[in-house]
Amino acid sequence: MDFSKSKKLYQKGLTNLVGSVNSPVRAFASVGGNPLFIKRAKGSKIEDVDGNDYVDLVLSYGPMILGHRHKKVEKAVKKALKNGYSFGASTNDEIKLAKIVCDAFPGMDKVRFVNSGTEAVLSGIRLARAFTGRDKIIKFSGCYHGHQDALLVAAGSGLATLSLPGSKGVPEGAVKNTLIANYNDLDSVKAHFEAHDDIAGVILEPVAGNMGVVTPQNNFLKELKEFVNAQGALLIVDEVMTGFRSTFGGAQELFDVEADITCLGKVIGGGFPVGAYGARNEIMEMVAPLGGMYQAGTLSGNPIAMAAGIATLTTLKKQNPFEKFDEIAKIIEVFLLESAKKYGVDLTVNRFGSMINPFFTKEKVTNFELAQTSDTSKFAAFFWEMIKGGVFLPPSQFEAWFLSSAITENDLKRISKAIDNAMKVVANM
Repeated sequence: MDFSKSKKLYQKGLTNLVGSVNSPVRAFASVGGNPLFIKRAKGSKIEDVDGNDYVDLVLSYGPMILGHRHKKVEKAVKKALKNGYSFGASTNDEIKLAKIVCDAFPGMDKVRFVNSGTEAVLSGIRLARAFTGRDKIIKFSGCYHGHQDALLVAAGSGLATLSLPGSKGVPEGAVKNTLIANYNDLDSVKAHFEAHDDIAGVILEPVAGNMGVVTPQNNFLKELKEFVNAQGALLIVDEVMTGFRSTFGGAQELFDVEADITCLGKVIGGGFPVGAYGARNEIMEMVAPLGGMYQAGTLSGNPIAMAAGIATLTTLKKQNPFEKFDEIAKIIEVFLLESAKKYGVDLTVNRFGSMINPFFTKEKVTNFELAQTSDTSKFAAFFWEMIKGGVFLPPSQFEAWFLSSAITENDLKRISKAIDNAMKVVANM
């Protein structure tokens, strides 16, 4: 398989782009080699600049749930483009998409559209602080909520230890009100509440997709919600990745948990930059212009993103592909486990709805510490063999694979063959 044009573009991009990329994971640092440069995509396939085509299991990290360039989404976007690109003023489509989103989440009366998941989360946290009058936030190790200063943190040495910055450029003062707990460990949350009386809320991904699809265990979400609310704090659920991917709405529904504040992104923009945060009326009425919590954005509710979001969610609801997603994810899980067993490779597979991820470890992965037992060198070898087999994966052990409703039987055959070849290579390392 030839990657010469991607290599040339990578070298060219180094002059004016940081690392020749605009997001770190695209640099392929964790798998080695030069990043691929993409030219086009359609349906379940994506094609690089060298003409290599792949079954796409990245899907722009989630939003292309209908596949690339779905005809109804493309039609809606072209129609919206004829009216203008951005107005800095309100449009009818904002109201339409807001209703679709609020109707899909029982605990959401109002929503505010923003431009990214990062912006949605930082706004949701500000809202929790405004509503409770408290300052501290608890997050979980391994859960990623965007690149805002307050959440770019690493766990301290003890459960009740304040966080240390996890990125250069983040001052200690920016994270002094951020506490780290362990995912699926309610006691680690309780320890923080015992030590601090000014915790505004707890934020988490309902299914942690940034440590490789880690699901809540033993009623963790329900017990967390009950405990947090009993302390007068709010539960902030980051469904930027999981929203509309396991059901028409949020993962909260499947776990019978209702967030106080929900953060969204990805799918609701149909591939265009978008984010959102929403809650019940008494919380959202804290937001300007109704209340004193200020948040604004010139491009928020962009008409093109709204049109794409409406078309995507309307089509998704009509398709209702969620049972099919679960069946396909199970088929891929079987491919992975049977091939690993065949070649004597230690492997654990986690999946949730249309999200799936293999870990090269024999441990059951239920938190970030256990996820890190995965052999990342084996994943790197596996990744490149999958690429050679025509399957485009996220270039990181700790990123979820995503399914689209455009996937076909032939795609599954290609995935199966690629997995078998890749696992054979891993076994011979």
